[in-house]
Amino acid sequence: MPLLRTLGAALAVLAASTAIPGTATAQAVNPKPQTIPALREWTGGTGDFTFSATSRVVRDPALATTAAVFADDLTARFGHPVAQTDTGARAGDVVLRLGSTDTALGEEGYALSVTDRVVITARTDTGAFYGTRTVLQLLKQRTTIPRGTARDWPLKPERGLMVDNGRKYFTPQWLADHVKELAYLKMNYLHLHLSDNLGFRIESEKHPEYVSAQHLTKQQVRDLIALAARYKVTVVPEFDAPGHMDTILAKHPDLKLVSSSGQVNNGFIDLSKPAAYTLIKDIYDEYLPLFPAPYFHIGADEYVTDYASYPQLLTYARATYGSTANAKDAYLGFVNWANGIVRAAGKTTRAWNDGLHGGSAVRVQSNIVIEFWYKYGLTPQQHVDNGHLISNESWDPTYYVLYNGSVGRPNTTWGYETWNTNVFQGNQTLNSASQSRNLGSKIHVWCDYPAGETEAQIASGIRDPLRMLAQQTWGSPKLVSTWSAFTSVIAVIGRNPAWPSSAQPGNLAFGKPVTVSSTETPAFPGVNAVDGDYGSRWSSAYTDREWITVDLGVTRQVGRVKLSWETAYGRGYLVQSSVDGVSWTTLRTVTGGDGGVDDLTGLAGSGRYVRVQGTARATSWGFSLYEFEVYGA
Repeated sequence: MPLLRTLGAALAVLAASTAIPGTATAQAVNPKPQTIPALREWTGGTGDFTFSATSRVVRDPALATTAAVFADDLTARFGHPVAQTDTGARAGDVVLRLGSTDTALGEEGYALSVTDRVVITARTDTGAFYGTRTVLQLLKQRTTIPRGTARDWPLKPERGLMVDNGRKYFTPQWLADHVKELAYLKMNYLHLHLSDNLGFRIESEKHPEYVSAQHLTKQQVRDLIALAARYKVTVVPEFDAPGHMDTILAKHPDLKLVSSSGQVNNGFIDLSKPAAYTLIKDIYDEYLPLFPAPYFHIGADEYVTDYASYPQLLTYARATYGSTANAKDAYLGFVNWANGIVRAAGKTTRAWNDGLHGGSAVRVQSNIVIEFWYKYGLTPQQHVDNGHLISNESWDPTYYVLYNGSVGRPNTTWGYETWNTNVFQGNQTLNSASQSRNLGSKIHVWCDYPAGETEAQIASGIRDPLRMLAQQTWGSPKLVSTWSAFTSVIAVIGRNPAWPSSAQPGNLAFGKPVTVSSTETPAFPGVNAVDGDYGSRWSSAYTDREWITVDLGVTRQVGRVKLSWETAYGRGYLVQSSVDGVSWTTLRTVTGGDGGVDDLTGLAGSGRYVRVQGTARATSWGFSLYEFEVYGA
């Protein structure tokens, strides 16, 4: 028997290794392609679909807007117009269809079939739109798509971004760019925090006196809302009250809350005064009609904590809610009062969680959506048990905060590898029966010190956290298990095709693969140095012998290298080239670098690989480059 086994094995090897004329070798089944978020289900086929200059978007008539947006994005990707038609699908086309009977797809899911054409089928326009985002990501990588079939739908209905416009002015273009970026990641919610202690950032016809010099006009907001509608993004405003009202109260000082000792609080409005409600109602009446979203955020965070210092609130509460009321009831009553106005306008109120507890005569109405950001007061489970819908806006891992001299960044490693959307701040959770009451989550940009970063730097800083959150809120099986591996997927997917780039014509390094000796943290990977974005950067460990190498793909002449340094610049370094990545030729030696931009011209060399090899740091930090650009001779 051992001899027969050996003989059988030998014959099997011979058969496997001997080609028979006229037969085809079986093709490998295509693995799940790289997308963010990952596809929920994938069945690989063999071979590829190819998108060409003659490919068209073939649509159901009801999908005209989605098809037009998709065609515009494809034009941005390929640089030529993409035709649209209602009939006659052929090989090479992308087909958008409604009419799916697959109930598992829900309102936002879709099915994808890739053969000699791509067919997206959905139950709704939104589902078809998200199918186009998958195809767009795949075509961002190359002009071919692996054949196969997919079914895909989200875990959570809300997946988004909050921007603190109140403290820092964000331009309409920045906001529009992020609408498209959210949609690229199948995210659907933009929360505009429009008022805070440092500004009121939207035009007002009722109260122009408290509008900040830098602000959005109503027409700019309408334009943003219209763009967002095309990209399936809901724009929700927030006007924070009764706290964080410094800008407003600076023009209405008689309404500032004053303590029993005479201390004036510049940000708290006095809820014992009828004029306070008149002023706030003016805000609601002016902006409720402007925003068509089903939600309206009233803020309601970080109001009074030492109620004993404000006896007028106790007096008001007992006069309004009865003798059993405590001072906190004045605040809780305000929340319910605001909710009544919002609901009368046909919308649902949203409010931060931290103060929504502690009354004795007043309980917050259960039709208010609770945005849970920190472990103050009631637990998430208690809020849900009280009848509320809830969203997970936990500080960890969703807060991006501009501090004085530093930036607090989301812990993306923990957020990707460990956290999920049903884990709230303080590791508080919901029971399985309550998890459907959790709407989702957002990345939050808080601008406590608005000069801490520029718009471009913030855009760079939130790029990877948004992709972490996109994956976690969509909830599909991950392509890779570690954050380090996921950053490689991020690099492959890139930005949406319409994202503005600072890349200069002729930059051979733009978008090319890079390797580095180290990274300071996962927030500063090497790919940032070749992304055409002067707001993002690579940052190394704190040694003198750090390096970064770009692979140009083929051997090229190298005549110029431009290095844009962050504060941690190189005082000494070598610029080198190589044809094989092993043997290096030094093109320039720098020993007295002074930071800023080093534009090194007159180089004479060639290679597939170009490297900056550090020899001496200028600071105690490592080496940090915003951009590493390479140009031909």
